[in-house]
Amino acid sequence: MTPHPESWLCVRPEGLFCRPGAFYVDPLRPVERAVVTHAHSDHARPGHGAVLASPETLALMRARMGEDRAGESQQALGWGAAITIGEVRVWLQPAGHVLGSAQVAMEWRGSRAVVSGDYKRRPDPTCAAFVPIPCDVFVTEATFGLPVFCHPSDAHEIDRLLASLSLFPERTHVIGCYSIGKCQRLIALLRRAGWNAPIFLHGALAAPCREYERLGVPLGDLRPATVADGESLKGAVVLAPPSAITERWARRLADPVVSLASGWMRVRQRAKSRGVELPLVISDHADWQELNDTIDEVGAPEVWVTHGNEEALIHAVGQRGIVGRALRLVGYGEEQDDVATTDR
Repeated sequence: MTPHPESWLCVRPEGLFCRPGAFYVDPLRPVERAVVTHAHSDHARPGHGAVLASPETLALMRARMGEDRAGESQQALGWGAAITIGEVRVWLQPAGHVLGSAQVAMEWRGSRAVVSGDYKRRPDPTCAAFVPIPCDVFVTEATFGLPVFCHPSDAHEIDRLLASLSLFPERTHVIGCYSIGKCQRLIALLRRAGWNAPIFLHGALAAPCREYERLGVPLGDLRPATVADGESLKGAVVLAPPSAITERWARRLADPVVSLASGWMRVRQRAKSRGVELPLVISDHADWQELNDTIDEVGAPEVWVTHGNEEALIHAVGQRGIVGRALRLVGYGEEQDDVATTDR
């Protein structure tokens, strides 16, 4: 008889635990063995013993937190390559969230569970696209798990940015974005749209961009913003962490157009409260329709929701005969890019 996933997967204070494999997925505190979905700070935390992740995630973890804090031992696992941990067969497939982001697929005694991590379904020139994995239980995020969230196309939002740059050729456009994933995606989207001018970076974004380029993602001409003169910043694009936009270095910016790239910019009050003149609805998470389409695509009869708007998604899948369960794992947040953290 095939065991129900509740008999071998459980929630502990440290996070989601796989009993027959004796490992955690994206643990919230230091553990002996961790499988990490991606390098964002709310999922990849320091202090673990053994860490399993994609090669890119491990590289970005080391770049973000240092070699000695990314795991006492580190094992890279390529897409689709299966290994056995304890009694559990484990493999990774792309999640499409950021470079190296993975879904964790686990099989034990004929029962298969897939942990999505954070994911999106839009094409992204900086990372591999999400690969649906049929399973018995799909463990999903629900960051934008409300019907109001319907993300526009990336091209539409980049066109809005380019239109503003054309309309205000003397003003600096400073865009708040998270350092891993969103920053590089914005650069790649701008390059794809024909913006070949230098793009200026706050210092906090420089190292992740260098790591992306080392890992094979070309980003073009990037220059430091914090030492650039005001004249060279006229009409330029500057990328910075959202919290840094109001810091002293930003005074050199020429009559800045303040922008912020996030799925939360769909909520006008959030943009207004942050003083955002040009909100860009560019998200690295699936929107409401994409969450539901993904659940239907993987065909799981049961869905567990780790974080986000759990109840709305559970209600929606229940109407389709799918059993839903809220895991209520506290500690994960939207990209840790200061948008959600500040609002909370």
